[in-house]
Amino acid sequence: MKFDVLTLFPEMFAQAFNYSILKRATENGLISLNLVNPRDFTLDKHKKVDDTPFGGGAGMVLMCQPFIDAYNSLDFDCDYEAVILSPQGEKFNQSIAKELSEREKIIFICGHYEGFDERIKKITKARELSIGDFVLTGGEYPALCMIDAISRLIEGVLGDDTSSVSDSHSDGLLEYPQYTKPREFMGESVPEILLSGNHGEIEKWRRLQQFLTTNKKRPDLFKNFLKTELNKTDKKLLRENKHLF
Repeated sequence: MKFDVLTLFPEMFAQAFNYSILKRATENGLISLNLVNPRDFTLDKHKKVDDTPFGGGAGMVLMCQPFIDAYNSLDFDCDYEAVILSPQGEKFNQSIAKELSEREKIIFICGHYEGFDERIKKITKARELSIGDFVLTGGEYPALCMIDAISRLIEGVLGDDTSSVSDSHSDGLLEYPQYTKPREFMGESVPEILLSGNHGEIEKWRRLQQFLTTNKKRPDLFKNFLKTELNKTDKKLLRENKHLF
């Protein structure tokens, strides 16, 4: 997977890729990062990339020319998708992360200041995505969040590919509670079922905990999950424990 990022602050990405999973995935050739600064494409001697908005108003708007020229400098000879980070976009989730992870390349276009000239969105035909109903200074942090989420779903990135299967939101539910040593800490003990060695019962307990946790913390997700085509095991588990919901 290749990530092309148009950003006025490339240092933010270079730093993030020097740590943890993103660093290992890069070193193993599973992902790559190409940073492109629109300032390098401006025709203005002062490297100007923004200007005041037509019609008046506060702030500065990112100009078409440097961003479109930077975008057109990229290699499009592959299965790619372009993404603009925008508070107006559809909300990014695990399903979209999975969808994007199946592409060969994702192009992230990061804005800053008061936003993009609307023609940048139209010309690039980029998909607008948001990480939530709030406003940030720029698109760099949302892009990093998405890159991390997408990278985890690429085969080999996590080492154990089953790790991402049990992550929260991977099947529309939140993850079950996790415990490690010691067995007791400050009066809080690990549930006995996890010490039983009965893997069948452990899996059943974990699945039930997913139901309970999701229903409690994110009832909207649990309601949507119940509308899906449930397998026989899930149906049985829900019937047996209907008094808990």
